[in-house]
Amino acid sequence: MSNDIFVITEHMDGKFADVSFEMVGKARELASAWGGQAVAVVFGGGVAANVFASDATLHVADAALSNFNPEANGKVIEALVKEKSPRLVMFGWTAAGMDLAAWLSARLDMPCVAYSKGISLEGGALTVNSQAYGGKLSADIVPGGDQAIVAVLAGSFPVEAGQGSTAATQIDSPVSLEGLKIQFIEAVKPSAGDVDITTQTKLVSVGRGIGGKENIDLAKELADALGAVVTASRPVIDARWLPPSRQVGKSGRKVKPKLYLALGISGAPEHLEGMKNAELIIAINTDKKAPIFNYAHYGATADLFEVAEAMLELL
Repeated sequence: MSNDIFVITEHMDGKFADVSFEMVGKARELASAWGGQAVAVVFGGGVAANVFASDATLHVADAALSNFNPEANGKVIEALVKEKSPRLVMFGWTAAGMDLAAWLSARLDMPCVAYSKGISLEGGALTVNSQAYGGKLSADIVPGGDQAIVAVLAGSFPVEAGQGSTAATQIDSPVSLEGLKIQFIEAVKPSAGDVDITTQTKLVSVGRGIGGKENIDLAKELADALGAVVTASRPVIDARWLPPSRQVGKSGRKVKPKLYLALGISGAPEHLEGMKNAELIIAINTDKKAPIFNYAHYGATADLFEVAEAMLELL
């Protein structure tokens, strides 16, 4: 076993996910303490792989890996881990990471810690901070054994720490990718929608606490009075109370308005990733332990309907 750390990177349309850079930066810090290397692993052709501040970058430029395929990617990752024997394998806790991290754990009998928000070394031993229940529960976990897998929540570490220009070493796929049972057909992208929320300076965003579709009108009325646009967290979109083009979060749109007014949003990591960089965040939630208060500049533990109606009266 080596003391290296493998970071499994992700990209779409030639652009790498921020969490890939976050993990590379953290991996360099950990690998340095262990006396190993942080190795960025890049899949697919037609992508510039020399964008990481890793100690080394492996680029498996097989055309079958250009678009994410859990079967193909999984086989390649398993073969590389068996061959190189890194001490730690890092995934983003994304749709792709959810497909691959637990699968690799089962295949190689390696412990896997998901929902990871922090990683540290204590006496050389790895300690992982894992969050659950939308960030309301936090646990420090020490994986057993010599090797481990950690799946990291986006937004956990600085993006800039992993950005660089390390030359990539192009390698052939260590396994055959012929005869795959899963085939990539096409990427279906959401329509642009009625408004581009990423360009708006003021957003009134609603969460599960809005209660029902009939209450969206109150948020719209408040937004109109503020000169803002209504957006939402994923539960509201999944319930079809607002169209997908209005979703803020990791699986929606990332926004950076001057004002982000959050009504009834608890602040799950997926949502926080999409709005945490807003210039001014104001949160209204009856739950004083809601994670969004950790990011809000101002907050009130109050009924969102009472606050919205009071704001409307004042406006």
